[in-house]
Amino acid sequence: MLQEFKTFIARGNVMDLAVGVIIGGAFGLIVNSLVQDIVMPIVGVVFGGFDFSNYFLPLSSNVTANSLAAAREQGAVFAYGNFITVAINFLILAWIIFLMVKAVNTLRKSMEREEQKAEQAAPPPADIQLLTEIRDLLKTR
Repeated sequence: MLQEFKTFIARGNVMDLAVGVIIGGAFGLIVNSLVQDIVMPIVGVVFGGFDFSNYFLPLSSNVTANSLAAAREQGAVFAYGNFITVAINFLILAWIIFLMVKAVNTLRKSMEREEQKAEQAAPPPADIQLLTEIRDLLKTR
């Protein structure tokens, strides 16, 4: 069983997935910081200086707090502001991933075009050229 586990871990797909998950987690933290520290304050200023993350509706009469964290301690709340923040995080993350995939596809297409040009522009090797000349001479006889 240990040998099977070693074989499983040694596969490239498993390692690629592990790297992807780790980088994805770190990328998620970067996007979260971008939204929380840069985008949301600007949105708050544009919309009158409020912070979406503390917008909630109390679902219990016991909830009297003004901040979401304190309100959650007092009882059930409908945290729609937090949902708006998470939705904005998702949209920004999706947009960044779209731009990254688009850039990679553009780079890949340009590399393919360069390879095709190189294949078309490259003269045939000397031995192929010599054989072509011999063939042409034999055709004329």
